[in-house]
Amino acid sequence: MLYPSIDLLITKLDSKYTLVTVAAKRARQLQVKNDLTIEKPVSKKFVGKALEEIAAGHIQVVSEEEAAQ
Repeated sequence: MLYPSIDLLITKLDSKYTLVTVAAKRARQLQVKNDLTIEKPVSKKFVGKALEEIAAGHIQVVSEEEAAQ
């Protein structure tokens, strides 16, 4: 069984496309600067760590319209 599950992750974001985009962007950030927001990640890979952060609710998605305000 994979952790975190897709069922848990899809409740945090509005679509699978958004989930993939946010996880990829966060994984790239973790490669450059290892500033993990969870203490003991299960995964050793950056994408897995990013998904764990999303599942824990540490990552907030802000749309471009909200960011401009």
